[in-house]
Amino acid sequence: MKKLIAAFALSLLPTLGFASAGPQTLSANIDLRDQASLQNGAKYFMNYCMGCHSLKYMRYNRMAADLGIDDITLRKTILVGDAKPGDPMTNAMRPEDGEKWFGVPSPDLTLVTRWRSPDWVYTYLKTFYADSTRPYGVNNLMFPSTAMPHVLADLQGLAQPIMAEHQGGTPMAESVGPAVGGKLNAAQYDAMVRDITAFLTYAGEPVQLERQRLGLYVLLFLGLLFIVAYLMKKEFWKDVH
Repeated sequence: MKKLIAAFALSLLPTLGFASAGPQTLSANIDLRDQASLQNGAKYFMNYCMGCHSLKYMRYNRMAADLGIDDITLRKTILVGDAKPGDPMTNAMRPEDGEKWFGVPSPDLTLVTRWRSPDWVYTYLKTFYADSTRPYGVNNLMFPSTAMPHVLADLQGLAQPIMAEHQGGTPMAESVGPAVGGKLNAAQYDAMVRDITAFLTYAGEPVQLERQRLGLYVLLFLGLLFIVAYLMKKEFWKDVH
C-alpha cells in the first residue's frame, strides 16, 4: 500500500511542476451555455486561426448543429474552400509549409484546452508583446520564444514588455503593458478572446454539458441504490447476532 501511495505521489510531480511554472494564468470565465459566445468564437477562429490551425476531430455540420448555425450560414460564411458540411475542419497548410514558415508544423487545436487549459489559452492570447529579437517581432509570456505570429495584433494592438531581472541578472519579460494601436479596446478584445477560448473548449469536448447533465442523474441513481442496498442489508442481517 505504501509503495502504491508513493508511486501515485511521484506521478503527480511533473504535473505540479508544470502547473507552477511560468506566469500566473488569468481566469477565462467561459460559459459553454452561451451560444452567442460560441458562435462569435467560431467566427473569429475561422477568420484568424483556421489558415494555419485545424480542428481535425470536429466536423462542420456537428459544430453547426451544436451552435445553432443554420445550413445557409454554414455554407456561406464558415465552410473553407470546397469543404462540405460533413468534412472535418482541416485546412490546406502542409506540415512542411508550417515548418518552413514558423520553424515547427502548426498544431491541430481541437484538444488544446484539454492538454493545456482554457485559462492557459485565454492568457496566451492576451500576453503577446513586442520583441525585436523574434522572427515575427513578437514574443509571449505563456510560451516564451513562441513561433506563432500575433495574428490578432490588428484587433488588440501591440503591447510592450515590463522587464524584471531574474537569476543571473538577466532581464526577462515579467508582464505586459497596455496594448496600443488595435481596432478593439481592452474590454472588447478580452470578450473576443474569451469567445475564442470558449469555442476551443467546446471543440475539445462537444458533449461536456450533456456529460455533466447525465452525471447528475447517475449520482442520484447511485444515491437511491445505496439507500435500497442499505435497507436490504439491514433486513438480511437483522436476525444475525
